[in-house]
Amino acid sequence: MLYIIIGILLFGFLIAIHEWGHFITAKLLDVQVNEFSIGMGPALFSRKKGETQYSLRAFPVGGYCAMEGEDAESDNPRAFSRKAPWRKLIILAAGSVMNFVAGFVLVLLLFAATGSYVVPVVDGFMEGFSCAGEDGLLEGDRILSVNGHRIGVYSDVSAQLNAAAGEDSLDLVVERDGEKVVLNDLPLTPQEYTVNGEPVKMYGIYFAVEEATLPGLLVQSWHTCGYFARAVWSGLAMLVTGQVGLQDMSGPVGIVSYLSEAGSQGGSVTAGLQNVVYIIALIAVNLAIMNLLPLPALDGGRILLLLVGEVWFLFCGKKLDPKYEAWIHAVGFFLLILLMVAVTFSDIWKLVT
Repeated sequence: MLYIIIGILLFGFLIAIHEWGHFITAKLLDVQVNEFSIGMGPALFSRKKGETQYSLRAFPVGGYCAMEGEDAESDNPRAFSRKAPWRKLIILAAGSVMNFVAGFVLVLLLFAATGSYVVPVVDGFMEGFSCAGEDGLLEGDRILSVNGHRIGVYSDVSAQLNAAAGEDSLDLVVERDGEKVVLNDLPLTPQEYTVNGEPVKMYGIYFAVEEATLPGLLVQSWHTCGYFARAVWSGLAMLVTGQVGLQDMSGPVGIVSYLSEAGSQGGSVTAGLQNVVYIIALIAVNLAIMNLLPLPALDGGRILLLLVGEVWFLFCGKKLDPKYEAWIHAVGFFLLILLMVAVTFSDIWKLVT
């Protein structure tokens, strides 16, 4: 239950920080904000301060920053629709930027708390490892790429080795004594090793652990967020190509359930919290990217229509009718709600079964 509560609070934090990004940039760029809401559905708390209504709503699955003239023309000089395109662009992108910043800060705090992190540097080999030597791997080698995929953090190595588990050889690029060394067709495959008396298929490589320093923390956190972003794009590619389907997607119910499971598997409260924070950081970067996809009702869709409208004005000398944009976003929002409902029912079904 502890991790469920923490998961819900952190998930609500990501929504709040996203909408706060829109809110604070709108205020700074002189756009009137009519309502700032965390959550959807019936209002649990609502208070008006100045021109803005601040609301906390029942369902922590979204939120909004309702700006004057956002979906329709307005005579108000501070309306969103009357502002310069560069101001609109900043406001629309600010939510995703804040989600990415939140993910970066969470990872930074996580690594700072642990005081160290694993890096993609070879630290040794298990007994029987067959690819050690000048023509293979040496202790101290920093892995730069695996099969053409750039390596930033240890998680990249783990992901690429897992993806190549069925291949007979790998193409690696490593940094050795300050120089790049290309290791093509390296016969690096999982072998059977004995761990705690049990046979286990492993690559047999030990990786180094570095003590945290401020410059190292910044670099490691940045590369970790880059790993998160690549994981999101990989997931989207699998969704588009049909490798995964609706049953593999998760909404708020599934995410909170997964966070609870990950926290419980930590072995201690501290380790459990670290697991939860790591996943929330991944979700933060996920939200940053997903919200910038050029789909109706998402920030990316609004940015796309903003750019299309400016190109239309440039060539035709007149603006697009705002009602068409409003219709597009309304249809997109309806479809998005349908998808959320379907995913939520799928999450509940998986929990029940």
